Amino acid sequence: MKRCDHIKSIKQVVPSGDGCKECLKIGDDWVHLRLCMECGHVGCCDDSKNKHATKHHHATKHPIIFSFEPEEAWGYCYVDDLMFETPEPARDMFAV
Repeated sequence: MKRCDHIKSIKQVVPSGDGCKECLKIGDDWVHLRLCMECGHVGCCDDSKNKHATKHHHATKHPIIFSFEPEEAWGYCYVDDLMFETPEPARDMFAV
């Protein structure tokens, strides 16, 4: 079974907003939101045309995101290409 040592980089973060930071700036739409668990950046998912969450990972090398969608309780490590369940949805854990 694959193991992720990047889990230890998860921090108590303050989300950068309640929408994709870059899409809001350029007036664009997104499909789903992701929360960087190292700095709190909120970006759009890879199903969105701009893929800002992944672009944030490439720019910063921050490894872990959580879904920032209501009722979704999962995380993902870009480095290890590994998904995992979280105890509760990120929106419940970190108030916007």
